[in-house]
Amino acid sequence: MVEKKDAIKIFNLPLEIRFCKKCTISNQRPRIIFDEEGVCSACRFAEYKQFKVDWNQREKELRDLCDRFRKKDSQYDVIVPASGGKDSAFVAHELKYKYGMKVLTVTWAPHIYTDIGFKNFQSMIHVGGLDNILGTPNGIIHRKLTRLSFEIIGDPFQPFIYGVTNFPLQMAVKYKIPLIMYGENGEVEYGGDLKNAFKPTRDYKADHKKHYFSGVAPEDLIQYGINEQDVAIYMAPKNEELSKIAAELHFYSYYKKWTPQENYYYCSEHTGFMANPERSESTYSKYASLDDKLDGFHFYLAYIKFGIGRVTSDTAHEIRDGHLTREEGVKLVQKYDGEFSSKYFKDFLKYCDISEDYFWAVIDSWRSRNIWTKIDGEWKLRHTVYNGGAED
Repeated sequence: MVEKKDAIKIFNLPLEIRFCKKCTISNQRPRIIFDEEGVCSACRFAEYKQFKVDWNQREKELRDLCDRFRKKDSQYDVIVPASGGKDSAFVAHELKYKYGMKVLTVTWAPHIYTDIGFKNFQSMIHVGGLDNILGTPNGIIHRKLTRLSFEIIGDPFQPFIYGVTNFPLQMAVKYKIPLIMYGENGEVEYGGDLKNAFKPTRDYKADHKKHYFSGVAPEDLIQYGINEQDVAIYMAPKNEELSKIAAELHFYSYYKKWTPQENYYYCSEHTGFMANPERSESTYSKYASLDDKLDGFHFYLAYIKFGIGRVTSDTAHEIRDGHLTREEGVKLVQKYDGEFSSKYFKDFLKYCDISEDYFWAVIDSWRSRNIWTKIDGEWKLRHTVYNGGAED
């Protein structure tokens, strides 16, 4: 029997569900803030970028940053965590070819590469002309951590998030490259803690566990029978090691107005990036999160825990970018949000070594009473953006 989880308590979620007046997101996204006008913090931040930021000045700051870290020898100037996707490849390629930085891309391998994901990864290197280090963890341990994260965190993607966050820091220490440039600051672009909203850097000492690890760091998994050696590759270097090289973690989205659709166009031209020939399961787009066969289960668990599926997140961002109206976004949420990733379901079960019955038992253990109700034996969302937030 699977133990019932209290997602409301674990993620400190409000009981009353509200939807943003400008986009499609709800207040069930962890750490998001709604103001007195009913507008979410991500929409307010988008307005700030649109009307308050001098992007010419921000680019000058970027050039000054590059000059500060540019080495006079042949050593790398900057690490860019990169999968070959449109966003990370854009950052790496522009830093190298527009700003003259010696770039090392560092990739944390997906659970199971999709064909298109691997092609885009290879294209980033061979078409985009970027140096790369690929980190691939012990497959047996990675599968154990994926199943464990599915059970106790409600996110089978967490081991990937550990690696994509911490492995580049390990490479920074190893190769003595103090500048690490990430893409967007997802915590503020999508709604969350605003502590880093108005500065280019993040505090690796304080933010990782809270903002990226759902409150469970890799070393916390030792209590579940995983030994320290097994999780070492997932862990950040010691603070003193990062301090020794004076490491700085920057967000490219601070310096450049972050528009995922424009990143797609850029990489289609410069790094050989290809979109899916058909829309990705669980959303309406063809060019985002293409790398991993288990990607869809990360988004599906978010839908179960928070009532926020991938379409809600995608439409909310595109509404803020001016690419969709709220009305269009609401219709897309109604049509596609919560779509189950059936294409790779058997791959997921095999990867985690679980049965279909056990999968659904874990899924149901994460359903919160304020989000879900059962009608005629079928689970339904109590509140949706397309019924105006009223309970069905």
